Amino acid sequence: MNRSDTRYSRFVAWLKVLLPVSALALLSTMFLISKSVDPTTALSYARVNLEELTGSQRIDSPKFSSVTEDGAAISFSAKSAVPDSNTPNLFTADVLAARIETPDGGAVDIDAAKAVIDGSSNRVDLSGGVTLVTSTDYEIATDGLTTAMDATYAKSNGPVEASGPMGDMTAGTAEITKQGDGPSTYLLVFKDGVKLVYQPQTEGEVK
Repeated sequence: MNRSDTRYSRFVAWLKVLLPVSALALLSTMFLISKSVDPTTALSYARVNLEELTGSQRIDSPKFSSVTEDGAAISFSAKSAVPDSNTPNLFTADVLAARIETPDGGAVDIDAAKAVIDGSSNRVDLSGGVTLVTSTDYEIATDGLTTAMDATYAKSNGPVEASGPMGDMTAGTAEITKQGDGPSTYLLVFKDGVKLVYQPQTEGEVK
């Protein structure tokens, strides 16, 4: 074999190694370019997502509890609450539940579809259908209700329907308040065109 044949054989052998390596290098370059990310583009997406999150801020399963000036324990919980972007300490809540426990041993459970909670005035406006169940076995339904967070107080914003130990009744309003300045006594009062369908207990019925 002459020298030229030897050089040709070596050249072919090198090509067998270099060509596959070159092909891999090209493929790797193409892959890296296709997967590269423009950092300025990524930053703009991050800003958009942050703005969307800030604009749709929501609190899931919020809870609040306190003791009122007259010694009643009051607690609120909701499915979610959204703060008002223009008014501090103002929240709109969905599916709200509240419980008032008075020092004399009484209790009232309140459920509402919607609520506006104003922390500045310690006021809660409930709407969308409100029900109250008292420890004295009264169940009251009304469209809207206003209650306080710093005092034992609740008043319907319109007509009510109620059922209890005395029977079924309707009234223009219902109100729960503390009575007098002495020992804690709380009253549930029906006002404005009260109509009662009396249902006396049957003989032998345990009260």
